[in-house]
Amino acid sequence: MWFVFALLSAVFAALTSILAKVGIEGVNSNLATAIRTAVVLIMAWGMVFITNTQSGITEISKKSWLFLILSGLATGASWLCYYKALQMGSVSQVVPIDKLSVIITLVLAFIFLHEQFSVKSIIGCILIGAGTLVMAL
Repeated sequence: MWFVFALLSAVFAALTSILAKVGIEGVNSNLATAIRTAVVLIMAWGMVFITNTQSGITEISKKSWLFLILSGLATGASWLCYYKALQMGSVSQVVPIDKLSVIITLVLAFIFLHEQFSVKSIIGCILIGAGTLVMAL
């Protein structure tokens, strides 16, 4: 089931890029990011209440709070940079470079989470890196 959600994530991320490029025209990128973030916030809290999981908030550990907050800050920084890049460049230039996050994530997972590289993940990183170079040039 994780694969279905991961695939849906990719589809929605692709739609995000296209919709954002059209929506950001004539709008300050920081303002556009704030609007997007407000919509995501409402949607996320809506899901919490629809699934009746709001009571779990009191059970979150301090460590989890810290890392969720740091993750939120990283997401915010990513979105601000992404929208600015989309405003300045074409989707076909910005998105491949943004997807270098796959390589960076695997390296960070190796360093900090001690996840192992497999032959498939190394080949995948090489192909993503090569594809990004081809598309960015």
